[in-house]
Amino acid sequence: MTSVLNVDTIADKAGTGPVTLTKQIAPKTFSVSAADGTSITNSLGISSLADDGTGLQTFSLTNSMSDANYAALCVGANSNGSMITDSLATGSYRTAVRNFNFVLFDDTPKTAAVGDLA
Repeated sequence: MTSVLNVDTIADKAGTGPVTLTKQIAPKTFSVSAADGTSITNSLGISSLADDGTGLQTFSLTNSMSDANYAALCVGANSNGSMITDSLATGSYRTAVRNFNFVLFDDTPKTAAVGDLA
């Protein structure tokens, strides 16, 4: 037996507003960018990308975070070094990619950020 539930809106018991989801965390941004920092190939919540030099990219957010106390996570295509979030601001974050000799190099960052929107 197959069941289908089609709805336009889920409201609270009183019917006055949306339901409140508790203890839920969802990414506010997601992105995949070119290694050279010139283009975003896939994204959610990212308005633009800046190439800050070899291995450095800044992602500008469509909607700012409430403060700079959020987590921006990143991974890359290569596993021969580290990819870190270099700096956080309410409206952007920057990634830095380094090899095992701590030298910056270009990689394909895949990022996500979790936290409270402003």
